[in-house]
Amino acid sequence: MSASPRPAGSETPQAGSLLGQRDPRDTWSKKADFLLSVVGFAVDLGNIWRFPYICYQNGGGAFLIPYMLMAVFGGVPLFYMELALGQFHRVGAIPIWKYICPIFKGIGFSICVINLYVAFYYNTIIAWALFYFCSSFARTLPWASCSNPWNTPSCLSYFEAGNVSWTNLSKSPAEEFYMRHVLQVQNSHGLSDVGEIRWQLLLCLFLIFTTVYFSLWKGIKTSGKVVWVTATLPYVVLLILLIRGATLPGAWRGIVFYLQPDWQKLRSVWVDAAAQVFFSLGPGFGVLLALASYNPFNNNYAIVTSLVNCFTSFLSGFVIFTVLGYMAEMRHMDVAEVAKGPSLLFITYPEALANMTGSSFFAILFFLMMVTLGLDSTFGGLEAVITALMDEYPQALGKHRQLFVLGLIALCFLGSLATLTNVWALSDGWTPWTSFLGMQQFCSDVRAMLGFGPGLYWQVCWRVVSPATLAVSLLDQPPLVLFDYEYPAWSIRLGHLIGASSFLCIPTYMVYKLVWTPGSLKQVRERGSPPLHWAGEGGFPVHPLTLTPPPPPPPPPPPPPSPCLLCTAGLGGLGRGSVRWRPLLCRRCHPRRGWLFPRRAPRPAGRRPDSCFSPGVPKRAARKPRLCWAGPPRWLPARPAVSPKGAPDEPQEKSRPPNNASG
Repeated sequence: MSASPRPAGSETPQAGSLLGQRDPRDTWSKKADFLLSVVGFAVDLGNIWRFPYICYQNGGGAFLIPYMLMAVFGGVPLFYMELALGQFHRVGAIPIWKYICPIFKGIGFSICVINLYVAFYYNTIIAWALFYFCSSFARTLPWASCSNPWNTPSCLSYFEAGNVSWTNLSKSPAEEFYMRHVLQVQNSHGLSDVGEIRWQLLLCLFLIFTTVYFSLWKGIKTSGKVVWVTATLPYVVLLILLIRGATLPGAWRGIVFYLQPDWQKLRSVWVDAAAQVFFSLGPGFGVLLALASYNPFNNNYAIVTSLVNCFTSFLSGFVIFTVLGYMAEMRHMDVAEVAKGPSLLFITYPEALANMTGSSFFAILFFLMMVTLGLDSTFGGLEAVITALMDEYPQALGKHRQLFVLGLIALCFLGSLATLTNVWALSDGWTPWTSFLGMQQFCSDVRAMLGFGPGLYWQVCWRVVSPATLAVSLLDQPPLVLFDYEYPAWSIRLGHLIGASSFLCIPTYMVYKLVWTPGSLKQVRERGSPPLHWAGEGGFPVHPLTLTPPPPPPPPPPPPPSPCLLCTAGLGGLGRGSVRWRPLLCRRCHPRRGWLFPRRAPRPAGRRPDSCFSPGVPKRAARKPRLCWAGPPRWLPARPAVSPKGAPDEPQEKSRPPNNASG
């Protein structure tokens, strides 16, 4: 970024000064809580599962070049933009459009609908991983042999027999475990045959949503602590699996295939690279917006988190391809022929784990990592919905967060039940969204938070490159095929209809805004347009809701007067009759409570003295040291020996020579 000088004498404004009189908002207790939450959302199953599959499908190392270019010029700038918007405005995906373009608030509702759709199917994948995790607690893994009740005569294991004749009809034990035992697709004859729900998967799904609820019910205070485990454990497991995979025979074949580019496929991989970047980083889902809204005003973690995401994808490629090289060595096949189709997570890798020494241990670690990766993404997606709706309706939902989160989790659980039937198949997608905030105003917002504005690289990416990258990723839509089953045309149209339903919120809210907003057409158009922004004191922007400079903060209270030396030591009575101590004595009692002597209980009005020696106190009683009712012992200056003339009935005190021996 290029640095931009601040105006002289100005300071970086805090979020409270920009947001006017808004209610105080929770913030992350530690910076690491936010960093781990963003990393946990960005590093998901797509980094471990989809990235290696897309990589070897598109020529191995040739895929890394367009992937890095799409990340640098497309994904990271949008990642940065969404974090900056959330951190500056400190609201969720719905109310933020009041500051950008109010008539497009329906985009915020669409984001919430998309996140709910994702929660319906994404948690089912985590339930599968949990089912595999529970099945791994066995001396022999159930997908290691063909001697199980769900196996067929076509089942054939590469590792049980020395010389095997593999045909097109042969199935591995891991494939039959996944298809016939977990999904039970043999009981379904098509999409018209729904089938029943397996109680084992239902129990796993219930445990997943229960964990999600108790991680989100109190907001970032609980989820920020859970991610310390769920976001760091995958890296420990990845390092263990990488070391184990590097020691397997034939691992070098997988690494060579991973890094050696196939330049003939370079022209056809750009669409998959763009889709993988946006699917992995996750801009446009409102999650980054929600997580950054709980940030302090001056955080700058966009580059760090995006680099961690890309590094994790690259590292997971080594973990996966070392195992694929091992399987290719054992099967005497090419690496490209080892895994075909999107079966890497639940078929190919478990089969390799089943034939290692200590297979149960490594299987437990691998599927525990899958569960934690999925939970982090679920935390982020549902937190985006919770934050957006609670910021939009604070009066109705603000005081009932726990009940609201419980209802939302119950809705997602009921919506996920359909994915446990026999006809459901795994699919993924992504939905981008763009901002209508002016580039100049957005750059000034970033300058207000960080003290320097975004450079030319970021502005060019936001204006031209990132939108073009989004358009490229929509050019090619591959046919929807799962293994050997080709979906009928009516099911594809139904899927498009479900996808389009999320976008209906945008025109619906536009019509609502135009019809129900009072005033003339010109006034309605002005209220639906982006709000005015103007520079406040110091050259920094004023928040658009206030439209007036924020009032200056009240001056700090003056410091209390310092106590004298004798009063501090509790020896104020020693200098009562000494002239030499009088410059060190207090002239009036200290207004605050003393640290040495506790404050006494107040006396009735008329009897409370104003000082240690006040007029009206008898001489005999005044000679005894006593404490002021208002604080530590303080003394008035010595009274004159003779009262002024014309002051009758005033008690007089004889003057005494200074007692040099005192003090």
